[in-house]
Amino acid sequence: MRPPLVYHPAYSAPLPSSHRFPMAKFRMLLERLLQLDLATPAALHQPLPVPRRWLEAVHPRAYHQAFARAELSHADQRRIGLPATQPLVRRTWLSVGGTLLTARLALRHGLACHLAGGTHHAFPTYGSGFCIFNDVAVACSVLLQEGAVRRLLVVDLDVHQGDGTAAIFAAEPRVFTLSAHGASNFPLRKQTSDLDIPLSDGMEDQEYLVAIGSHLPDLLDQLQPDLVLYNAGVDPHRDDRLGRLCLSHAGLINRDRLVLEACLRRRIPVATVIGGGYGPLQELVERHCLVFRAAAEQARLHGL
Repeated sequence: MRPPLVYHPAYSAPLPSSHRFPMAKFRMLLERLLQLDLATPAALHQPLPVPRRWLEAVHPRAYHQAFARAELSHADQRRIGLPATQPLVRRTWLSVGGTLLTARLALRHGLACHLAGGTHHAFPTYGSGFCIFNDVAVACSVLLQEGAVRRLLVVDLDVHQGDGTAAIFAAEPRVFTLSAHGASNFPLRKQTSDLDIPLSDGMEDQEYLVAIGSHLPDLLDQLQPDLVLYNAGVDPHRDDRLGRLCLSHAGLINRDRLVLEACLRRRIPVATVIGGGYGPLQELVERHCLVFRAAAEQARLHGL
């Protein structure tokens, strides 16, 4: 049993060889999942670009048009950190569509995984930190508008605070945002999530798992969300270039198991996105594989 996976070949848009964003990881991740038999062609779903009306549930037309036409100011482009090339524009619209498709598949099947997504530093009118549009926020907003869900929980365990997501839903009681992140890490100016769990530099596996496990089960029981969107960023790993935490491979996969098991045991559907991670590509891909390993395990255990 394998959960549905969402991927598009255009996710690895070309960037200059000197660019520090690991754009090739998306293609390499699929290749590795196929090697490990964690993905099969039959389990793959290919998204369409997010329709404009759905994107505008979060991002106003003036912003997304300026990005697509390469008309953002130099300061706005610098804050994003990615060039507005046509392949990148297409990739960005596809990735948002991919997270929305993943959420729909999770509602149908109980669990679904996106081989991209987690661009949580994007605010409605500007991007930041390699994030142009906020895919999770768009997915939440569209599902709420359609009446497909009544209450959502965003569990963001990327090492950097989900500041854009927190700001977007600050006045939206139907979306609860949880962010467990490095207290001293980017962004310097934090937003206020519904629940922030600030983590100290150098935190290791056991303390980290206790920090998550002491909150999540009770929160699920209290909220009873119709869907959880889980950002499984791998930058808490001890070898991540930007992370400052000290999790091992075992710590990361046990984190993913903890989140997925807590949700699925309560019959709460989960959609996962891969979030951030920085380091040598082969090592980074192996870390991103962990949430897919955990998802396959939990799908078997829960008969999905």
